[in-house]
Amino acid sequence: MGKRRCVPPLEPRLAAGCCGVKKPKLSASGTHSHGSQSTTVPSASSGPLQNHQHVDSSSGRENVSDLTLGPGNSPITRMNPASGALSPLPRPNGTANATKNLVVTAEMCCYCFDVLYCHLYGFPQPRLPRFTNDPYPLFVTWKTGRDKRLRGCIGTFSAMNLHSGLREYTLTSALKDSRFPPLTREELPKLFCSVSLLTNFEDASDYLDWEVGVHGIRIEFINEKGVKRTATYLPEVAKEQDWDQIQTIDSLLRKGGFKAPITSEFRKTIKLTRYRSEKVTISYAEYIASRQHCFQNGTLHAPPLYNHYS
Repeated sequence: MGKRRCVPPLEPRLAAGCCGVKKPKLSASGTHSHGSQSTTVPSASSGPLQNHQHVDSSSGRENVSDLTLGPGNSPITRMNPASGALSPLPRPNGTANATKNLVVTAEMCCYCFDVLYCHLYGFPQPRLPRFTNDPYPLFVTWKTGRDKRLRGCIGTFSAMNLHSGLREYTLTSALKDSRFPPLTREELPKLFCSVSLLTNFEDASDYLDWEVGVHGIRIEFINEKGVKRTATYLPEVAKEQDWDQIQTIDSLLRKGGFKAPITSEFRKTIKLTRYRSEKVTISYAEYIASRQHCFQNGTLHAPPLYNHYS
């Protein structure tokens, strides 16, 4: 069994952009893969970062893959008719146990929409929300259209207070994901927003000490040039791609920049950290329904949270 940590080890603040792609065909050797995180280990001076399939050594940027937002047809919110607000989910689109008290709520996604809406329409930024401001590693993901194509995903493995963290990574993922042009107001009606909170970080005993569909994994390894690298997948990725543990590990190694043949002996040198996540997703239509008291005839008359939380 792995050694449990409540939060990731102290490290320079890292952010990551995730990749959403069509399912690749992956052989057991893991030589074909898509959608991942890769990085060199940054120095202590490294700051916030984002990117997708390569390392920016000047900033210590790294990537995370988030290939799915969960079941497309399952209900994800409940409307409170009295308040018009979205209530917390009974079960988020993540891997957390449904019987535990969940931290993630649909209101967090609504807050992300508030922040983006106010930015795109030139309103002052919304007031701070009422949900918890406890620190968590977090990711904000934007997808668009019926097929939920990735439109931006950036987050951090360093715990951030949720109010400032969600506000920061809402705009970073929407406007600064280097794989995409910045989101525009015309795209809002087709957007889906997902918030993932990462929890239960544990040092695994070996590279197989984790469960597909339950754990996200982050690996550290030394590449063929002697450089330390890391790579990660969020908990839902391997299951969505129908990968087993070896395929997932090999995919991470390739996306982390390892180009040499992958052997069982090399896999044993990997340092693996496993974690879980709580995740929730809402559509723009659900967001508008939760903020309907701020809208009249389709026109916003005030920044959403100025009414919602006043």
